[in-house]
Amino acid sequence: MDLERYIDEHKEEIIRSVQEIVRIPSVEGPPSPGAPFGEKVDEALRYALALAEKLGFRVKNVDGYAGHAEFGEGEETMAILGHLDVVPEGSGWTYPPYEARIVDGKLYGRGASDDKGPTIGALYAMKAVMESGRKMKRKVRIIFGTDEESGWEDMKVYFQRESMPDFGVTPDADYPVINVEKGILTFKLKKKFAADDCSAVKIKTLTGGHRPNMVPDECRCCFLPTGDQDKILNHLHSMKQFSDYDLSAGFCDDSGIEVVSRGISAHGSMPDKGRNAIAHMLAFLCTMGLGNSDMEQFLLFLNNRIGTDTTGAGLNLDLEDEVSGKLTLNLGTIAVDESQGEAVINIRYPVTFSRQQIEDNITRALEDSGVEVEFGDFQPPLHVPEEGFLIETLKEVYTRQTGQPARALAIGGGTYARAIKNAVAFGAQFPGRPEVAHEKDEYISIDDLILHTKIYAHAIAALCCE
Repeated sequence: MDLERYIDEHKEEIIRSVQEIVRIPSVEGPPSPGAPFGEKVDEALRYALALAEKLGFRVKNVDGYAGHAEFGEGEETMAILGHLDVVPEGSGWTYPPYEARIVDGKLYGRGASDDKGPTIGALYAMKAVMESGRKMKRKVRIIFGTDEESGWEDMKVYFQRESMPDFGVTPDADYPVINVEKGILTFKLKKKFAADDCSAVKIKTLTGGHRPNMVPDECRCCFLPTGDQDKILNHLHSMKQFSDYDLSAGFCDDSGIEVVSRGISAHGSMPDKGRNAIAHMLAFLCTMGLGNSDMEQFLLFLNNRIGTDTTGAGLNLDLEDEVSGKLTLNLGTIAVDESQGEAVINIRYPVTFSRQQIEDNITRALEDSGVEVEFGDFQPPLHVPEEGFLIETLKEVYTRQTGQPARALAIGGGTYARAIKNAVAFGAQFPGRPEVAHEKDEYISIDDLILHTKIYAHAIAALCCE
């Protein structure tokens, strides 16, 4: 059967499968036996494997950490790496984030574009190749990841127990093809607070953000019930008059004032596309006139050294190179109480810099500040040479299917392409489309989903068939 004919004839089935898996709220949750990343993530994995088995593939569940489906023959294996976990939905959605509603040719839902829709499309692309009757010279295996948005423990365990593919692609970025990905480092800025009475404003708690790799869309500051309430409310009124920050006031459980800052979520690799609610709250607090307490000095440090800036200049991180561009910084989460404070930062740094250089720059920036740093999750940069059969074949397939020229790109996002050797990100976001990953009202265009499925079918055929 012709590849495109199969996909066109099964269009409604493809759409329905994407809707069904988007309806599973597969945000990381508490681990349980056989479900290391929570019950809902495991439900999404089991759904994908059951669908793959129904389509006729050989399937395997690797102890709930990941799974795969494959077919074909030969000594070499092509991998397609997708992920089924999603970031928290955040707020402000036009349509319910797990309803998978279709409106004006767009399927809305958390994970629709990142990365459930593209992954299911790739699965049906494999099925189209299988049904075409082409003779395979390589195996093709789709790997369903479950911890891409958190710590990549899924890939670590999976490749401890399963063989490494020879090459691969991931449908978790942009078309035409991504051969350069910046390095990623997450770190915490921390400070313990001494008990003192020199606070100008009595802050009980300050919390905001969902994940380090999301621009925070909400931040809440709860003040102790003191005589400062008029000062807080007057400053709130002033800030609303002279800034475009979305600030509002209410009451905490103990009748103290609670100020809420609301922003706009975006992917942490593109922090300038969002509006950082934590940064706006820091600006509100610091312009109100903070004192010399340890807590207030910590907040002043975060505001003065980071604030709304996304270049990292205040931490000696204003870096760039010709290969991958400028470093970006996202102030992702904050948690402050009367005894300690912690802010979690996610940066995407240019490929020609080393992890040690980045960490040394941050350490120097913190000298004499009283703020400590704790370095966390790290992913080294990716740079696959453009010359070679993989990228050249993918570019040819893309151009044939779209009529558009293909070129290799660099991004700040981190994909599963880093998990294996000789792998690149290939789709599924088409040029000129809005970037909606990690944002409210995330969606995938139905037309784009079907075109992406056809592109992957032709790519599999070109790379794995005789």
